Amino acid sequence: MQPAATAATTSQTASFTEKKYVPTLIFVSSLFMLWAIAITMGDVLNKHFQNVLHVSKANSGLVQFSIFGAYAVMGIPAGLFMKRFGYKNGVLLGLGLYAVGAFLFVPAANAGSFGFFRGALFVLACGLATLEAVAHPFMAVLGDQRTSDQRLNFAQSFNGLGAVVGPLLGSYFILGGSAAHASGDLSSVKTMYTVIGSVILGIAVAFSFVKVPPLSDAHAAPAPAEAEAGFYSGTAEVTPVAKGLLQHRHFVWAWVAQFLNVAAQGGTWAFFINYGVEKMHFSDKVAGSYFALFMVLMMTGRFVGTFLMRFIAPPKLLATFALANIAMCLVVAQSWGWPSFICLLLVNFFFSIMFPTIFSLGIKDLGPQTPQASSVLVMAVAGGAFFPFLMGKIANHDIAAAYYLPIICYAFIFLFGARLYKVR
Repeated sequence: MQPAATAATTSQTASFTEKKYVPTLIFVSSLFMLWAIAITMGDVLNKHFQNVLHVSKANSGLVQFSIFGAYAVMGIPAGLFMKRFGYKNGVLLGLGLYAVGAFLFVPAANAGSFGFFRGALFVLACGLATLEAVAHPFMAVLGDQRTSDQRLNFAQSFNGLGAVVGPLLGSYFILGGSAAHASGDLSSVKTMYTVIGSVILGIAVAFSFVKVPPLSDAHAAPAPAEAEAGFYSGTAEVTPVAKGLLQHRHFVWAWVAQFLNVAAQGGTWAFFINYGVEKMHFSDKVAGSYFALFMVLMMTGRFVGTFLMRFIAPPKLLATFALANIAMCLVVAQSWGWPSFICLLLVNFFFSIMFPTIFSLGIKDLGPQTPQASSVLVMAVAGGAFFPFLMGKIANHDIAAAYYLPIICYAFIFLFGARLYKVR
């Protein structure tokens, strides 16, 4: 293992991507924005269903269970589909399921059924899981492996943009009308998801005409000579194909870190609006607007993180950001008014680089196993299915105290970035 300074220098010598990949890279980057819109809209729906369908905080956390639970179900099938039919067809499958799930919101709204909505969200999230399983390795192979961290964080910056757009749309069209709350009207939800489904369907048609150039395996294990100069070297003599995924300890720890990372994200996002309403005494709409700012900070963090990775090794930066979030959550849990709320906002800044960095570190030097590893890592997103329910149980009594739980997650992520990421 080489020191951080050498790592940063080595990554600088490799180009970000090649000219032939630029059109594909632009389109794949846009996919990161599309699924972020859907996921953050789920957090707005969380609060809306509390208002309109009169579900408890704990039960409203089942919205996240439906979304992130789909990742546990769809992760491996998406990886197998991608391996059999390629990256492009994988994207088309994901967009198709996304659109179908969005259109199912129409009968769900007509029925006024929380269970029906969760079913629609599950189908939609199967599309999101497919897109994530495909887009991350897709972005990784669009250039040199040594700069895959930079490309993934760059693409995740657009994920951050989508995460800003989602709550803005939701807070304006869904949480904006108090009359709708009083009457139990779900027409705004129906209209919004009809538009979303139509847009996604149009994008799928457009992508079907995109010509993807031949791709090489950017994650093949380097030859010994290359490993001597490489970023994550020292293991080139081990042939990844000869080992099962579970024998790659860095991959296993990455899966655990990703599970806990998304668990912390799911719980933090699900009850952000509740925290603003109960502790800061905002209206639902104002709290929803702050949720958009919350996502702006995540997007900013990803751009800043992408820049910093030119000088600081990604694992070291990951560990630093995890420590920062432990401190932020401790302050949030104290319910000190604006200082705690500002720390809650900053949680997303420091969260920003975690998903793409953990993902990239987890698939290092896996060679032909990279697509399979990517689909299994996507299944780790299921962590977000359980944590909102657990946090909701605590939030039913004190929303601030619920923010002690993510500290457990960030403590492990710190260990992963400090030590467990190393390829052996």
